[in-house]
Amino acid sequence: MAAYSERGVHGQTVQLLGERVLSGRLAEGETIDLAVLSGELDLSLTAIREAIRVLAAKGLVGSRQRKGTFVRPRADWNLLDPDVVKWQIAAGAGDTFFRNLAELRGALEPTAARLAAARRTGRDVEELRAAVRAMADTRGSPPEEAAAADLRWHRALLAATGNELYTRTDIFLAAGLVERDRLVHAADPRDPVPSHTRVTEAVAAGDPAAAESTMRALLDQAEEDLFRATDEGAHDDGPERPA
Repeated sequence: MAAYSERGVHGQTVQLLGERVLSGRLAEGETIDLAVLSGELDLSLTAIREAIRVLAAKGLVGSRQRKGTFVRPRADWNLLDPDVVKWQIAAGAGDTFFRNLAELRGALEPTAARLAAARRTGRDVEELRAAVRAMADTRGSPPEEAAAADLRWHRALLAATGNELYTRTDIFLAAGLVERDRLVHAADPRDPVPSHTRVTEAVAAGDPAAAESTMRALLDQAEEDLFRATDEGAHDDGPERPA
């Protein structure tokens, strides 16, 4: 789903309301008075309804006869949506989100590296190496470009497992990895190319044990880099009201 952040008044309104839901300022089950919001934000009721439709598509809000528009239970929220990921972090839930992401990656990616080393094709190795070169080429580039190159590598690793279900786990990882990398690369991290190269070459050599161990080392470095980035106050909470 396309991100709406920073796309004019509409995008800022979506972001503002999304952050209010994720922070609990608009609580689960709470009825949202659209007319009150319209007056508070000095926006037309039509503009408010358009923003609410975006939030509804992400599972954050719903509507019912007599009850009107309300915040849906957290279990219904699309927590993997790129915007929802950003709003969680902006709302102060970044520590919890990134801990959950690290646990998920720790469960998936070392085994993925082991499988990739046992099953990789020549094309898989080519793509992993191309992704590492792309990561090297993004040195000094905007954080978003570095994040895109890193995500390319992780997708290539999952694809090299030869397991279609593993490959599809990128839907669990992609949004979180991009946001994590955006924060880390904005804070001048250690060069990620060597750690990714070690995993790549272990996979290329067909050494499952080395691939798994170097992937665990990569994840340890990733966790340390994120701690440094967030400890230095790299978060950007964004505007509180549309401009």
